[in-house]
Amino acid sequence: MSENFSESSIKEQFKSNSKLRLTTYVVGGLAVITLGYFSYKQFIFNPANEKSKSAYFEGLNYAEKDSTDASIDILRPVVKKFDGKIGGEVAQFTLARQLMSKGEFTKALDELEGVSLDDTYLSVMCIGLQGDCKSEMKKYADAAGLYIQAADKDENDFTTPSYLFKAAICHEKLNDFETALSLYNKIENGYPEFSNQKSIKKYIARATRTKK
Repeated sequence: MSENFSESSIKEQFKSNSKLRLTTYVVGGLAVITLGYFSYKQFIFNPANEKSKSAYFEGLNYAEKDSTDASIDILRPVVKKFDGKIGGEVAQFTLARQLMSKGEFTKALDELEGVSLDDTYLSVMCIGLQGDCKSEMKKYADAAGLYIQAADKDENDFTTPSYLFKAAICHEKLNDFETALSLYNKIENGYPEFSNQKSIKKYIARATRTKK
């Protein structure tokens, strides 16, 4: 059976069919949202993202020259302006490092908690630095948890044993020598190169002796 798809009949169906109206509104809305998203990415986000990558270089240069205060002054507005962009996140990471160098660990922790980076190494470092801040604030249980999280995020022969070792030290501070011993043993058995560098047997002997 043929149907009359004249303009008037389509309008009439649209008026009388609530489901058709709803579907049309939803599909139309999604089209507008999709178009808006791609326009934003193409004409606003991408150029700003590229611009953000060069915005933090000056602050980084000052940081490398140990000009901490100058670096902080330059990085703060970059973080605010390019929040969510690659350069803004790197700037925030660098700002946190500078605040740590001044002993401002609470402020540094606030910055680190706001950093979001896809780069695996920097994201691991970000978690590890949060652990460092907590450790400096003598919040050893929190620090140990963050170190374990950093160790597990990207298993490798460099960062993993380093953070396991820091976690073990924190557990010793908490008089939890059993957990510390377990972590030292894990390092010795799984990461022999790091184990030799840190003379891990000395720490194993200390934790074993104290645990008794």
